Amino acid sequence: MTLATEPPKANFRLGMLIYDTRYRSYTIQVIVLILFALGVAWLANNTIENLAAKDKDINFGFLWNRAGYDIDQHLIPYTNDDTHFRALLVGLCNTLVVAFVGCVLATVLGVIIGVLRLSKNWLVARLMTVYIEIFRNVPLLLWIILVYVVFSETRPEPKAFKIVDGTSQAQMNFFDTVAITNRGMNVPYPMLTHPLPTFNIGFMPISLSLLAVIAVVIASIYANILLRRRTKATQEATGIRPTIWWKSLLILIVPVTALLFAMGLHWDYPVFKGFNFKGGLNIAHSFTALTIALTLYYASVIAETVRAGIQAIAKGQSEASAALGLRPGRTMSLVILPQALRVIIPPLISQYLSLTKDTSLGIAVSYLDLRGTLGGITLNQTGRELECMTLMMLIYLIISLIISAVMNAYNASVKLKER
Repeated sequence: MTLATEPPKANFRLGMLIYDTRYRSYTIQVIVLILFALGVAWLANNTIENLAAKDKDINFGFLWNRAGYDIDQHLIPYTNDDTHFRALLVGLCNTLVVAFVGCVLATVLGVIIGVLRLSKNWLVARLMTVYIEIFRNVPLLLWIILVYVVFSETRPEPKAFKIVDGTSQAQMNFFDTVAITNRGMNVPYPMLTHPLPTFNIGFMPISLSLLAVIAVVIASIYANILLRRRTKATQEATGIRPTIWWKSLLILIVPVTALLFAMGLHWDYPVFKGFNFKGGLNIAHSFTALTIALTLYYASVIAETVRAGIQAIAKGQSEASAALGLRPGRTMSLVILPQALRVIIPPLISQYLSLTKDTSLGIAVSYLDLRGTLGGITLNQTGRELECMTLMMLIYLIISLIISAVMNAYNASVKLKER
């Protein structure tokens, strides 16, 4: 009787790193990694030697020197006596604000246009097609400059709002609360009579009032999610869906309204005094032009992504919804779009990343974001090209990785769950 035994294992030999398929891939990866490391080391050494030849070194100490330049729009306190690092933070905040507002507005407008692009109404569908083709086929930089020129050249000077003999050449908008001049847009600014304290963490001021409002809003949203889950469970158990829209409104609106009322919310309105408007909040045309151009341009691109995602869903889904008695609007919001998200989100991530990086084009209309501060005035004043470019690249990389991580997590939450 013969027993089957395992064949003896061959002893490891160096030649197996090349000829044995079990080890060849590791060998190639190690070689590529070594070559890459050598290339990076050569590049770094060559850079250091060239800088030394010009009596330069790699030094980030300039960040703590006095900046000496003004930034019109800033979310955190800033004066020209602050450091270049403070200017960097102001520019970063300006970049993040434009990127966030642009992504939100472009997504909302893009979804609407993408759905209307598939409308059975011939005129509506053709108008959306014309919009998409016009905006996505003209360079974004031209749209930014065009919108800026329209705002700065077509609006009157501040002195036109001066009242002389009971009349003025220009009138304020929205019940005399908003003034749009060739210098900027003046809008009401929220103020608190009884604000909570503000404290500093290092170089960053933290407003407890703002944190309290954010906490209440998050708590209200979470409470509304719990209410909707409970309603869904009731519907699955009884077949009857309770009416909760008024409860959702109360949960989302009443708590934050009560908090703002307790802190004495009121509005500081812009008023013309002297040669310009005083009070309120002044929004520079550079910010407005950049935001509008980014929104309109990327909405056209997102609209095509949404259209492709909707058309990827089988037509039988719409037919089944119609057979159950669902109206077209409910079919789109409850059946088609939730499934289309699995197709829409991956390319949408790329659009968000591109929009965030394209905020640097604001330098064309003097919008001082990260590119305008760190990569513009600071670079020119200090002459630290390598350090400024390296920092700017690193910051944009971190922002992009964060956006990708958040959107990939959301993409994982909406994809099909296998059992």
